[in-house]
Amino acid sequence: MKAVKQIKIDTNELTIGMYVSGLDRPWTQTPFPLQGFYIRDREEIKQLKVHCNYVYIDVLKGSAPVKTDLRKLSNMGVKSKKNLRAESSATAVSASPIRVRDDVYTEITPIGREIGEAKALHQQVYRAVGTVLSQVNVDNQQVPIKETKRAASAMVDSIVRNPDAFTWLAKVREKDEHTYSHAVRSAVWALLFGRHIGLPKPELDVLAMGVLLKDIGKTRLPRKLIEATERTAEEQREYEQFVVYGLDILKKLPEVKPRVISVVKTHCERVNGSGFPSHLRGDKVPLLGKIAGIVTFYDETTNPRNKNPLSPSKAVSMLYEARGTGFQDDLVVEFIRAIGLYPTGTLVELNTGEVGVVVEQNFERRLKPRVMVVLDATKQELSTPRLIDLSEDEKQKRAMIDSGKYVAGEIEYVEISQDLKPGTYNIDITNIRDEYIESTQAKGLLARLKEKLF
Repeated sequence: MKAVKQIKIDTNELTIGMYVSGLDRPWTQTPFPLQGFYIRDREEIKQLKVHCNYVYIDVLKGSAPVKTDLRKLSNMGVKSKKNLRAESSATAVSASPIRVRDDVYTEITPIGREIGEAKALHQQVYRAVGTVLSQVNVDNQQVPIKETKRAASAMVDSIVRNPDAFTWLAKVREKDEHTYSHAVRSAVWALLFGRHIGLPKPELDVLAMGVLLKDIGKTRLPRKLIEATERTAEEQREYEQFVVYGLDILKKLPEVKPRVISVVKTHCERVNGSGFPSHLRGDKVPLLGKIAGIVTFYDETTNPRNKNPLSPSKAVSMLYEARGTGFQDDLVVEFIRAIGLYPTGTLVELNTGEVGVVVEQNFERRLKPRVMVVLDATKQELSTPRLIDLSEDEKQKRAMIDSGKYVAGEIEYVEISQDLKPGTYNIDITNIRDEYIESTQAKGLLARLKEKLF
């Protein structure tokens, strides 16, 4: 007899592919088959919401509730974080819990105002990193570390002011070498993460520089080895030498701080000792090295070289499964809370069947961002994109129920059903970005004019 592993979940957290094995009421009081069933379309989810508040799903037969776990994590309070290590797997490695300071960076600059400066900084960082990587092997050539430091520090300032502005620019792929773009994107994720947990500005500077320069040693590897999708054990050992090469390069540059070099040295280490080059365990891996490892893993999963990218939620799921073993468990949880399940620029499908792009985060409710809807329920392009704030939508509909005019089940909240792989439906994310930014800039200008006039 096949084993059954049941999990109780709220009907609002159901997704297509789950196997419903139990209800919160007798099966005979519902139109569903007595023996259980797979959820095959949104209509079945809608019916389940009408008849039930919660159900039981068999995670061995159907899809596991990854989003349910992350939903709980996204709302996790400080007190519950103390129990994270106790809840992790038996293979977890002991590490000192991190202290999250969410009161350090409280001011958010409107995205329309910040985006212009962030765009220029983005190009500056690309040029700086590209110049460094192209010159490290040139004899007697002065490496422009100062420029990279200025650009990295400016990038920190931009992300501190408005995380969304820089996330947009990192999300949209441009025509640059994979190593360059990966380094910049990873630095963005690292700084969003560092900002979230309240690292002081000097620490963010070190983190930015370390992540931007973490792959500098790959300049000494053959291109064929770097681009290989599969490597033999011997080739893998040779590939892993890029960290050692990077350290050798950076130690000869007096302007690079030892702590920056430490980030480069430890970004491939894992808390269970499975990383390289030194197989460090637990707190032998410094905090900034742990952060660099997490963001490197995430970006390589969502933006792989010569492979199909995973959607952000699937990448987060893989990262979540590695908590307590490859990565420190509470750091993984906080990273997920920092970027959200659907980072800015993610292509998503709503429970209405419509398709849109996440254009701005809701920092208090990460699962309820602003979405620019561009395709209707039949996947046809809308003549005019429609902006929907999922948090406001829920608030308005709850008010309608509270007023007594409607009852629960008569009104359906608009929610993200799933995120999609980049490139799905050939949607031009760059164009959507520019249109949204232009509209927010125009509204911001109009608001400032009204302030002066009235």
